[in-house]
Parts: sequence; structure tokens; C-alpha cells
Amino acid sequence: MKKIIIASALSAAITLPMSAIAADYKVDTKGAHASVNFKVSHLGYSYIEGRFNTFEGQFSYDADAIEASKVNISVDTTSLDSNHAERDKHLRGDDFIDASQFSTATFVSTKVDKKADGGLAITGDMTLHGVTKSIVVDANFIGEGKDPWGGYRAGFEGKTRLQVADFGIKEIGASTYVDLTIQLEGIRQ
Repeated sequence: MKKIIIASALSAAITLPMSAIAADYKVDTKGAHASVNFKVSHLGYSYIEGRFNTFEGQFSYDADAIEASKVNISVDTTSLDSNHAERDKHLRGDDFIDASQFSTATFVSTKVDKKADGGLAITGDMTLHGVTKSIVVDANFIGEGKDPWGGYRAGFEGKTRLQVADFGIKEIGASTYVDLTIQLEGIRQ
């Protein structure tokens, strides 16, 4: 009788669908294998590009269950760097991102969908300048695999356009928007 019960339980376990478990990754900021970059039009004549030097984050990813994926990024806005000290001081000031009052910007995903072209649409709550808005980041999986140091990594690139007025920020150099590009390479935990 015990053999029949054990055999039945084993048979049921084998036929039950496996639930997908997303792997957890920590963004590799120590090795500088990740970046949060911005691009803004300057008076309609050219672009100013820069980055945020200090940020951290985590993500979960399972190629077989994209909907189980998650992203959480926190950016130190005082680390804004456009390679021009006076401009950086102005952009960090209360005319724009007001980094002294709002020193952290965050993105926390609420939904991840696979797009028809194979990319990802990552919907989430962006908090910037004390305002939280839902945005969509268009992302692409770059690759994954073992690294030379015995770890396992996965990488993504994401892009989004933020309308600065949505976050209570004045136009920047006559531009109503800022384009963000995020490169995330994570180490599986």
C-alpha cells in the first residue's frame, strides 16, 4: 500500500507544471558594468549628455516567465555628471532636479511584458523630484552566461523618455523632455 501511495505521489509531482522561478541579480555598479545615462536637447541646436555616477539596483529575470521579472533601481541625483561642473551645479539646483531636497530617484517595476519584436515593455513607478508617475521602459535582453570569476551574469538595456513637466521640473534648456538610457549588468545572487 505504501509503494502505491509513494508511486502515485511521485507520478503526480512529475506531471504537475513547474512554476517558474526568476533568478535574482544585483546590478554590478562596483565593476562599472552598468550605467544610468541621460540626454537632453540644448536649445534645439545640440544635445547635452551625462550620467548619474552613483546608483544601485536589483532585478529578477526568467526567460520562460517574463511576467515574473522585476526591476528596482535607486539613483543618487547628487551624482549627476555632464562633464561640466558649472552646468552640473545648475542642473542639480532647485531650478531643475533640486538634488539637495530630492537626492534619490527610484524606479520600481509593476509589470513586465514581452513585446512582439522580442523586446520587453517594463512598466513601473518612477519617482523623481518628489513626484511618482507610471512610465514604460523599452528594454532589450543583451545576454547571459558565466563570467570569468565564477559568477553568472545577465544584461539588459532600457530606454525611456521623461516629460519633465510630469515631475514638476521646468524645461531644461528649452527641452520639455529627457531621454534616459539604462545599461544593467547583474550578477546572479
